Amino acid sequence: MTWTGAAAVLALGAGIAGAVQVAVMGRYGERVGTLEALAFTAALGALLAGVVLLVSRRTLSGYADAVAVPKWFWLGAVLGVFVVGAITLAGAKIGATATVALLIAGQLGAAVAVDRFGWFGVEKVAVTWPRVAGVALLAVGALLTLRR
Repeated sequence: MTWTGAAAVLALGAGIAGAVQVAVMGRYGERVGTLEALAFTAALGALLAGVVLLVSRRTLSGYADAVAVPKWFWLGAVLGVFVVGAITLAGAKIGATATVALLIAGQLGAAVAVDRFGWFGVEKVAVTWPRVAGVALLAVGALLTLRR
């Protein structure tokens, strides 16, 4: 398998994991509270990521490198907390299907803007009618999932 193939498999796996995460976090938030579930999940995730770093690199010095980057890179952590908090709340209120559909619609819409304007240093990609149509159709589909 090529690196591209491996990346595609990982992305697909992340999509599957994300759908399961919505269902689990929704129930978890109902059981212990949204903020409590978010805080514990973030802390446990940080611990697990630290263990993976230590096992794979045999050092935790990568933390110093992560702190030394421009602070706007930390937006990834802030957004990660927002995403997990949002799915914890939304998954319990509107269900896994609607939560995932709206999450993906939002991601695609924002990704079009990121690509179009080259935000965060990514290569600019033109906005084409097929892209706009695809995002619009997905948004309509996401809205339809809210109907029960």
